[in-house]
Amino acid sequence: MNPSAAPLVSSKNCALVIIDVQQKLVPVIAEASRVIENIVKLIKFSKIIGLPVVLTEQQKLGETVAEIQGEIPDVPPISKITFSCFGAEEFGEHIRQLNRNTLIISGLEAHICVAQTALHAISDYTVHVVSDATSSRSTYDWEIALNRMRHNGITITSTEMLIYELLARAGTPEFREALRLIK
Repeated sequence: MNPSAAPLVSSKNCALVIIDVQQKLVPVIAEASRVIENIVKLIKFSKIIGLPVVLTEQQKLGETVAEIQGEIPDVPPISKITFSCFGAEEFGEHIRQLNRNTLIISGLEAHICVAQTALHAISDYTVHVVSDATSSRSTYDWEIALNRMRHNGITITSTEMLIYELLARAGTPEFREALRLIK
């Protein structure tokens, strides 16, 4: 496990990574609408608290779905051919330039690109994978992926758990704005 990993995340140290939620892939994904809905919540929440967002697209799978693209029109997707996002030089360089030590990972597919990216990142970053903002074609592969990542020191969380953890307290303007996303 990453020795610098703290049990709670802080918005000052995080970046949201959205992996390969693309038009040709989404139709075959288990619970795709739930995943997209939660990723959109995470994007909106990221805007509230000022988290940088990183978007990737696997080559030949089409564009990122409109629901997500529409929320982050100024975030250009990083194109990749490798399964781990870190196999794309541009991705690794972009993450380093953000100067954040915690990656919050969401997207598709949990047992391929999400898992390989998270497992690659764990040696240099604290990694949180948002379980209800990821999926695979089969729920079996999704479950195996979450278990493997957990056993390798990656924190598995949920959208709502992460939002409240990053907020840390009630009564703030950010809390009131975020409350609209989860109620």
